[in-house]
Amino acid sequence: MINLNMFLMISSVLFSIGIAGVVMNRHNLVVLLMCVELLLLAVNTNFIVFSRYFQNIDGQIFVFFILTVAAAETAVGLAILMLLYRKRGTIEIDKMDMLKG
Repeated sequence: MINLNMFLMISSVLFSIGIAGVVMNRHNLVVLLMCVELLLLAVNTNFIVFSRYFQNIDGQIFVFFILTVAAAETAVGLAILMLLYRKRGTIEIDKMDMLKG
């Protein structure tokens, strides 16, 4: 059976990969959004594990709220990404240094 420490290790690996992706990736907006999703997945894993460990349902309720926010963030992020690609022809972050009002 998988115990609490193993789930926390999985969560910390996911969080580390997400942080490394956000810090190291400065070129592709899609990869940046995927790394943010990995961060949210790691937090959700922690909430579920501790909710199960302490026999309290509050952590699982927080997961539903986080999943809702993550879905909205993904939809808005992809919409912005599509508009930027149509406007500039690229999704590289380095080439998006000029903002217009």
